[in-house]
Formats: sequence, structure tokens, C-alpha cells
Amino acid sequence: MDLATKLFKGDRVVWIVFMILCAISVIEVFSATSTLTYKDGNYWGPIIRHSLFLMVGFGVVLVVHNIPYRFFSALTILLPISAGLLLFTLFFGKEINNANRYMSLFGVSFQPSEIAKLACIVFVAFLLSKRNMFTDSQIFKYILIGVSIICVLIMPENFSTAALLFAVCFLMMFVGQISMIRLGGLLLVLILLLALFISYLYLVKEEWLPDRAVTWKTRIEEFFKPKPPLNAATYVINDYNRQETFAKIAIADGRMGKLPGRGVNSDFLPQAFSDFIYAIIIEEMGVLGGFLVLLLYVILLFRAGMIARKCEKLFPKFLVLGCGLLIAVQAFANMGVVVGLFPVTGQPLPLISRGGTSTIITCVYVGIILSISRFGAGMGNEEDVDEETDSDIIEYDSSISEDTPLTAVATLTETNV
Repeated sequence: MDLATKLFKGDRVVWIVFMILCAISVIEVFSATSTLTYKDGNYWGPIIRHSLFLMVGFGVVLVVHNIPYRFFSALTILLPISAGLLLFTLFFGKEINNANRYMSLFGVSFQPSEIAKLACIVFVAFLLSKRNMFTDSQIFKYILIGVSIICVLIMPENFSTAALLFAVCFLMMFVGQISMIRLGGLLLVLILLLALFISYLYLVKEEWLPDRAVTWKTRIEEFFKPKPPLNAATYVINDYNRQETFAKIAIADGRMGKLPGRGVNSDFLPQAFSDFIYAIIIEEMGVLGGFLVLLLYVILLFRAGMIARKCEKLFPKFLVLGCGLLIAVQAFANMGVVVGLFPVTGQPLPLISRGGTSTIITCVYVGIILSISRFGAGMGNEEDVDEETDSDIIEYDSSISEDTPLTAVATLTETNV
């Protein structure tokens, strides 16, 4: 057995996708941080920092993918811990980009919301796997209470993250066969709350609104207001439309791609190395490069579904789907914002955007997916698959087709979890 086989166990496709995304990240972040190098005069500083985080993240993947999945249920303890950290951050957090999203511990700044996202995914997967302990009503109630507390704490400073997290947990409940009546009622309540929230933004005077609420209102208005023709002589670029305007210019300039390092819009596009790096990817790698990045996330989600279908136990099945959904949905949201499908949010492109906490936690998700592919689905190095008892094997309804990955969780009857 060669060194690569010893180190990189589990689903080979997930490993390949992970490494390609990291390679794209190094190249494009180096190109997109031109404004930072100009301001600081340190040409290598930004890319060295980002590369170090990717190296740490790579080490995290190597460690996590060697941990049997049954130990991940212990991460549910992070739910109350992350709730406390989020509450602390609301009042004493470090303000960056007009939002208190960071806190500092022993000189290290991090986003508690990233830890909370991981905690929620594990929490939901754990409860959905306990069909023999709780009723459908109890599982739905406990998930709703736990996830809602976290999302309410995240929402004041990062509405898009709260919405994305709740959407992923909702999808996990849908896949986990929570009653459609309950999910439908929850969806109606969410629509009503969203309508009340938007009404609140427009009925209350701006001077009475919190700063973040004003930002949300402005982004909604900019997204829905009629767009004038892009005439260079009359079009006015201001602080509210700067990001989407230069993102569109970058995409329009891309076409066949200028090649990495030759793009110019990173000098003008705010957060070119973070929230809007997808525009720089299209500018430098062309439409085909942008499609390749989209395809990589689709493949990652599909592989997570395939791994879930091969799992015999419910907890790894729901956990791997949750991790795959969180990465993919966040990526689709980021790309949708860049191409103008959604209002501007603060969601980075997983594994590609320059970041610290988000990069490390995303690598934890990848490590969990690889661990479950090894120990839960028997993919990769079969000789290393964890030998566990068959006391909690899931019996499938033979009438259910397995043409798609998600049908693996349809009509499940569990004998002993």
C-alpha cells in the first residue's frame, strides 16, 4: 500500500473535488487580493495567510476522516456552547464590516456562527436517527426549538447565514420523513414571518431601525428596483450598487477567460477575494471555468447522496447529507448572488473564498463526509471499514426504488438504533 493510499482513505471522488477546489482557491485568492497587497504593501502576506488556513484545513480533513462516525454524535454538545458564544458575540463581539460576527479568544478571532452551523447539522442528524426513542412530533419539536434558538441568535448580525442554516435543517427534516403536514405548517409560518419582517422594514422609519436592518432594506431595494441601461455616460456607481455592478462587469469581461492574474476588476470590486470571488473566477477562467466550479459542488452533493444511500444506519446517513447540503447550498447561494439571482448576502464560496473560521469548519464537513464514506458506507479502503454490530441495521421497503441518492432514506423502518 503506497503512501497516498494510506493517507487518503474514503471516497476518492470527494478527495479529488476537495483538492481541486483548494487549488482553485489558492490561484484565485492570490489574484483577487490585489487591493490588499496595494494597501498594505505586502505582496505575499494575504496569500500566505490563506494558504496557511488551507494547510491547517487539509490537516483537519486528514484527522477527521480517520475518526469513526459514531464519535461525531458527541458534537451535539457544541449546540449550547455555540449558543452562549453567539449571545456573547452579540454584545461584546468584534465589529468587522459593520457587523459583530467575530469574537476573540486568546488572541484568535473566529466566527461562532460557523461552529453553530456544525452543531445544528449534527444535532438534527442525531435526533432524526432516534426514531425508536422519540415520536415524530417530539423529534420535530426538539429540532425546531434547538435550531430556532441558534438562528435567532445569528440573525441580528447575519440574516443570510441564519436563513441558509434553517433552510438546510428544513431539508434534512424533509429527507428524514418528518410529517409533511408539520413541515407545510412550518413553511407557512415562515412565509408569514418573512412578510411581517419586510413590512417592519418598510413601515418603520429608518432612523429607528438597527444598522443591520437598514442594510437589509437597502439590499432588497437595490435588487428589486428597475435597472437602467448600462450606459457608461449616465450610469452612476454608488456604495449600494458597487458590488453587483463590478461583479457584472467582471462576468461580462470573462467570456473565454483572461487567465489567472490578468483580471482587472478585483481592483474595484469590494470583497473580490471573499463574497464575490466567483465573479473573478469567471473573469479569469471564463464561463467554462465558472461552470467547472459549479459542477464540482454538484458532484460533491451527489457523492454525499451516494454515500448516504450506502449507509446502513440512520445517523451517518443524515449527517453526511446535512454536510453535503450545507456546503452545496451555501455555494449555490454565493454564486446566485454574484450572477444577480439573489440580493447581496455575506456568504463566502466554500473552500474557495479567503477566510479563516469558515475554511476550517468547511474542512471539518469534508472530513466527516470522508469518515462516513469509510466507516459507514464501506467506500475507499474496504479493509479499514469499521466492523460494527448489525443490531441497528435499517430495513428498507422493497417497493421503494433506489434510482436516486435520496431514496435511501425513504420509508425506513428501524429495528434498533
